[in-house]
Amino acid sequence: MEEKRARELLAAERERVEAELASLRGGGSEESDSNREPGDLTSEDLYQDEFDAGRAQDLQRKLEAVERAEERIAAGTYGLSVRSGEPIPDGRLEANPTAELTVDEARGGNG
Repeated sequence: MEEKRARELLAAERERVEAELASLRGGGSEESDSNREPGDLTSEDLYQDEFDAGRAQDLQRKLEAVERAEERIAAGTYGLSVRSGEPIPDGRLEANPTAELTVDEARGGNG
């Protein structure tokens, strides 16, 4: 894959992830936690808080994957498996620009 295209894909992925993180951090309950009485949290509120925390962790991991991919571009190793060094097909990188492994390796194959 051409470096320019890889940078475009990663920039779009970074923008998407950062926007989701910003939306998640800006959203939430209309009433702040400091205004709630201790017994006012419903199980739905607790579920949503836990869901949002898990989603934030997932998005942070995706952002870290973007950063690792950007580092591989700088090092000239983008598009190569971090495990075997085998080329990752362009189609896979188009679908998942942060891919670090070939499809076989990601499935648990021997590469």
